[in-house]
Amino acid sequence: MQTGWRIGSLFGIPLLIDYSWFVILALATSEYASSYGSWGPALSWSAGLAIALLLFGSVLLHELGHSLVAMSQGIKVNSITLFLFGGVASIESESKTPGQAFQVAIAGPLVSFGIFLILGLGSQVLPQTNLLGIVAERVAEINLVLGVFNLIPGLPLDGGQVLKAAIWKITGSRFAGVQWAAKTGQVLGWLAVAFGLTSCLLAGEYGGLWIALIGWFAIRNATDYSRFTSLQEALLKTKACDAMSREFRVVNADSTLREFADRYLLEVNPFPFYVAAANGRDLGLVSIDDIRFTERSQWQIQTLHNIVKPLEKTSTVSEKASLAEVINTMESGQLPRIIVLSPIGSVVGTIDRGDVVKALSKHLKPTISEADIKRSKEENSYPQGLQLSAIAKTAQD
Repeated sequence: MQTGWRIGSLFGIPLLIDYSWFVILALATSEYASSYGSWGPALSWSAGLAIALLLFGSVLLHELGHSLVAMSQGIKVNSITLFLFGGVASIESESKTPGQAFQVAIAGPLVSFGIFLILGLGSQVLPQTNLLGIVAERVAEINLVLGVFNLIPGLPLDGGQVLKAAIWKITGSRFAGVQWAAKTGQVLGWLAVAFGLTSCLLAGEYGGLWIALIGWFAIRNATDYSRFTSLQEALLKTKACDAMSREFRVVNADSTLREFADRYLLEVNPFPFYVAAANGRDLGLVSIDDIRFTERSQWQIQTLHNIVKPLEKTSTVSEKASLAEVINTMESGQLPRIIVLSPIGSVVGTIDRGDVVKALSKHLKPTISEADIKRSKEENSYPQGLQLSAIAKTAQD
């Protein structure tokens, strides 16, 4: 979901500004303006604001570098957002190969280094006392720092994405790459927190609080990467046969509607559907509503053959299908549940959203309580905040 204030778009990518961006813009303007206090209030604050805006312009171009390379690989980019810690491109899915993942990751730092070279050369051409030259030199230095900082090998930084691509290439597993890069990001984040707090408390350097805050941000995002990827992996490795339940009953397709109604309609907890079979073969599904919507006068005449919904016209998955495929099939058809078939085409189970949550519960952190699993089953929905449909889509892309 896009949050923040939309200010336009580039190459079809919405550009957003989070409200926290205005806070850091003010702080950055004040910090840069203090460096040029000898110029007088008007000029120093103008220079500070110009450098702060050019900083975020550089961040925008950095993220645009990632985005354009991703788009060249056929990947959708939902938005680019500027916020408290810089910027982030919301890229919908992963690259298909480690080489392509490396290209997306390295594009941002390369843009920053390119801006550094262009502005650095430009500042050398202009007179040293020229205001534009001084601003260009400062922004060039900022881009150099931005490029180098982002190459630190830990998620969520670009260097972490590069490390992920390298581990993916070596091991053949994208999931292994993410887990290693996430762990590195967590370690580096804790080191930043420790260093920042130590600088603040022991040396009185209040800038250490900013370093600690960045470290905390890195820890949180690296942890989110790890959890998200673990869930993706679980969705691909868990099969339909591991999640299905047998909430159906096989009935004789030669039975009349009256025989079926007398036997099953009065059950306290009727099944959501029944499987009509004949000659040892499952023909299709019979719904209670199919019986109720048929004229009573026809109940003695018609058999289940007349109302059965053939399996070939029903959305189904094989028992070896991944849970990601199960979820995507249910969501694309807005189905309350899906039928699971054996290799020979017989109905072996059914899966609803509650079954999915129960099968995944051991992989979820924090864990889901039995009460929440039961509620998901009763309401046939995923727990609030657990975006399984979106995660399943990215897992299969």
